[in-house]
Amino acid sequence: MRTWTNWYLIYAVTLGLSFGISMGLTSVVRYLALRWQILDHPGERKMQREAVPLLGGVSIIVTFYVMVIGSLVLVQPVREFGIQWLETHVFQFLGKDHEIKLLGIFAGGILIALLGLTDDLKALRPWLKLLGQCVAATVLVLSDMKLDLFSEAWLGAWPVTSYVVSSLLTILWVVFMTNSMNLLDNMDGLSAGVAAIAAFSFFICALRTDEAFICVLLMVFAGSVLGFLIHNLYPARIYMGDTGAMFCGYILATLSILITFYNESTPSRIAIAAPLLALSVPIFDTVSVVFIRWRAKVPVFEGDRRHFSHRLVNIGMTQQQAVEFIYLVAAVTGLGAGLLRQVNTIGTIIILAQTCGLFLLLVLIMSAGSKQSRVPSSESTKTQNAPNGNHF
Repeated sequence: MRTWTNWYLIYAVTLGLSFGISMGLTSVVRYLALRWQILDHPGERKMQREAVPLLGGVSIIVTFYVMVIGSLVLVQPVREFGIQWLETHVFQFLGKDHEIKLLGIFAGGILIALLGLTDDLKALRPWLKLLGQCVAATVLVLSDMKLDLFSEAWLGAWPVTSYVVSSLLTILWVVFMTNSMNLLDNMDGLSAGVAAIAAFSFFICALRTDEAFICVLLMVFAGSVLGFLIHNLYPARIYMGDTGAMFCGYILATLSILITFYNESTPSRIAIAAPLLALSVPIFDTVSVVFIRWRAKVPVFEGDRRHFSHRLVNIGMTQQQAVEFIYLVAAVTGLGAGLLRQVNTIGTIIILAQTCGLFLLLVLIMSAGSKQSRVPSSESTKTQNAPNGNHF
């Protein structure tokens, strides 16, 4: 029988340890980045006014692996004492061949981390980064980590086709979220804060299930990100770089597959809706900025100031206010993921509709604010007639 008090204590200790280790490691990494002159310099499309150390993502990654591997190592001594139920709670969500699946998750994460680190040290071409992300996502597929929801429901009669479709869906999802979190990393504290909120949203969704080890993974990830975030809040003393941003996207995509792993105990509506709600902010930012760039006939992979956060600044917010506003949006939409197990199908549809309505409202507000900012005042009509910022 599962003891809730003990598990809550484990979650709290895991979160606290991860936070402390990450916070300390980030200070060390910042010192090394300054010493080795690994810096992000100001530019036309960047918000900072002076060079900021990079590689903060290294502290997130090292903390995550140290904590997770340390937790797994403890399973063997516990088993020798005869407490078999712990291993059941740790591995039951992965089913058979759990060692291969865990190895796939960790190996894919290392590939993403190395890809991001290489890009931070020497900028890679977009197609090369995309290829590397696809390879990391393929590692998950080869370790039998797939989105089986649609393929099982619609293509169960054709096993080969079902495998191909589920594999492609998994690769697309992981690559999309990896890039979404990377694109969101455009203001101090933004990507890290949203990643932590998404982790807590998934945690609430998984809390009243038997997926205890998933909850531990989420707390390790949240603590790792929050420890870095202390150093990354405005004005940032260090950036996570592509190393951290892509790793956060990869881990959230992977955990979203685990937390909503399609099986008899997970209703299909939860498997679909939970990731969409918990990760709605990076999804909205990516989809909207791609649409704006497409409409402006500029390259999709070309960096600019058309992101969600930039558009909030364009309508009058400061950087801090824009980041805090996005935190609030991420928290409000993420709470919907935690409610999914408490409502039926109609309730799920209502929650999704409310989330869509919220983002449509934001689009209208940003559009109206951008148009208003372009209207010259009566005193400066003759001298001021230039648009101010990007808008819908």
